[in-house]
Amino acid sequence: MTIKLAELRYFCAVVQTGNLAEAADRLGRTQSALSMSLKQLESHLGKKLFHGERKSQLSPLGEQVYELAQSQLQQFDQMVESIETTAHASNGLVRVASVPSVAALVFPKLLGQMADQIPGVKIELRDTDTRQVIDSLANGKADVGIASGYHALNGVVAKPLFEDQFGLVGATNHPLISQAQPPLIDDVVTSVFIRNTLCDLIRTPGFVKALKHVNVTIQNNYSLINTISAGRWVSVLPETVTAFLPSSVAFRPIADLPAKREVWLYRRERTYFEETVDACCGFIDAMALDYKQP
Repeated sequence: MTIKLAELRYFCAVVQTGNLAEAADRLGRTQSALSMSLKQLESHLGKKLFHGERKSQLSPLGEQVYELAQSQLQQFDQMVESIETTAHASNGLVRVASVPSVAALVFPKLLGQMADQIPGVKIELRDTDTRQVIDSLANGKADVGIASGYHALNGVVAKPLFEDQFGLVGATNHPLISQAQPPLIDDVVTSVFIRNTLCDLIRTPGFVKALKHVNVTIQNNYSLINTISAGRWVSVLPETVTAFLPSSVAFRPIADLPAKREVWLYRRERTYFEETVDACCGFIDAMALDYKQP
């Protein structure tokens, strides 16, 4: 006997709802069918997945099975969705994953150009961090990627798009923004500094040393900007973020911080719709000219 996908799906639904009745309603199955499926799964494994009969507390094995099953079910569902999307994409499909700070600049224009010049094309745009952009390319979940820095990937071609200067980001009335002289690293990275994921790209020794003493980190750029706009906090971001900063927040260079963020364009060598992906990369490459610094 082998473990069936349906058994894992039923098991996960019971874990998430905490009882057979609600899981059965969610899945459109009878309680007896779910109960039988769970018994078959436990019989195959030779151990119990729950403590007691109430299905509200997992056994140690149950916790491990649930974690693994969730991951596999998610991958399976994504695969099915991708297959169905590809089958119905008669005019092409392109999947783009980008770091948020560049996606906010590129996606609106890219979507318009793709829709206007390749009518009927299916487009999937996703913003996420660099690590997940690279993982999506490596796992075949993205055809095109835009990420910070260069990362070697088998079967993926990379080219530099542009680079932009790191600098201070703060409320327009913050003293570091309004003072006459450009601030220094020691002025910026203090108790009111907020670390973000892009800070890890900076290798300037003075900045790296100062960053070790920072206590606050915000991963999401939208939340970061909202916090900074309140007036007390500051951070460091690449200059391209100025394109979508609210009027209450400003960017300025830091005198002793020469670091720049490198943005790279990635393309899988083998894709289902070569011409569509090529066109997409061409549009992105052309748009990057607006952000190239002299």
